Amino acid sequence: MKVETFEKARLYGLDKEQFGTIKQILLDVIVTTIEMYLGYIGYVWAKSEDVAAYFGYSADHEILVSCIFMFLNSCIGIVKDIPFKVYHTFVLEERHGFNKQTVGFFIKDQIKAFVVMQVLMIPIISAIIYIVQHGGDQFFLWLWLFCGIVGLALMTIYPAVIAPLFDKYRPLEDGPLKKSIEDLAASLSFPLTKLLVVEGSKRSAHSNAYFYGLWKSKRIVLFDTLLLNKGKKEEEVENKEDVGKGCTDEEVLAVLGHELGHWKLGHVTKNIIIMQANLLFNFLMFSYLFKFDAFYLALGLPKGKKPILVGLLVILTYVLAAYNVVVHYLMTVLSRKFEYQADAFAKELGFADKLKDSLIKLNIDNLGFPYYDKFYSAWHHSHPTLLQRLEVLKEDSKKKQ
Repeated sequence: MKVETFEKARLYGLDKEQFGTIKQILLDVIVTTIEMYLGYIGYVWAKSEDVAAYFGYSADHEILVSCIFMFLNSCIGIVKDIPFKVYHTFVLEERHGFNKQTVGFFIKDQIKAFVVMQVLMIPIISAIIYIVQHGGDQFFLWLWLFCGIVGLALMTIYPAVIAPLFDKYRPLEDGPLKKSIEDLAASLSFPLTKLLVVEGSKRSAHSNAYFYGLWKSKRIVLFDTLLLNKGKKEEEVENKEDVGKGCTDEEVLAVLGHELGHWKLGHVTKNIIIMQANLLFNFLMFSYLFKFDAFYLALGLPKGKKPILVGLLVILTYVLAAYNVVVHYLMTVLSRKFEYQADAFAKELGFADKLKDSLIKLNIDNLGFPYYDKFYSAWHHSHPTLLQRLEVLKEDSKKKQ
């Protein structure tokens, strides 16, 4: 890294850390404490019952009241969160040259995200409450089965149906890169059905790549910012600052070799199994705890009022908070292990040197700070740092020699 780039990365890292700390203190500590003290949840639930009564429904219609409660809570959540989103996008990211959104694009984005969330969550919330009401003593099993099916469905539907509502996707143009990716996928028996490029540059200068799909239908998605010059010729690049940014075809192939390593080594399947086991445990604990009056009284609800949705939120969010911290850390440890394994897989494919080059280039393009304290990184980062990954790749080469 050039000294100038190193300094930019350092300042960007500090800005992100300070922003995250201030946001956490204000929202998770101060605002949440005030809400708890004032009985915010109880108040919003009472208002939800009032809205239902206005339309001629009694408070006994728990599914309807719960949907109204979720809608009102989402609206209030936007009011709390939007100042931080605006600052993050138009101040922090803008200051460091990553924001590409206009105000109009941002507003449309937020509206679409809100509408999509309501369309998805209202039927899901309704089904969850119905299952708890009619599922008997073992309702947590039915609840777990339902949420597992919905989760897998969303994993398939979101990239294919919902994501295109926010970003433009196009097939990767015919050429050497497309042919190389298809050959790589075929050599690993990866069931590639589509190869797409998403125009992420209209939103941000950050780059990425991922694949999605279940069983025998997989799609690979490349951000245009990942491609050298956004996949264009130098003279076609509108912003001359973008010339030279992104990865060469060989480096893109190395990045995909890493991502395909996650698939070939079963990391995606293992993560799904772990998440489902964790979800089952959460619902089991909910089934034991959700009838305790103390939880609801503490939230400002009248005695005897125990809404299922409120119980689910308070138990999963607050009662199991310490457990969730432990699980999050263990998943971070596992994620870092998987990253090293995927790097080793790409290396076995012959991409060691190009993988190193791509990691360095992506780190520079995204202003990633290369050095972190190892204990800080072990707790906060789901991926090893750049230097850690390069060091392991170097050690593997020495051992092989």
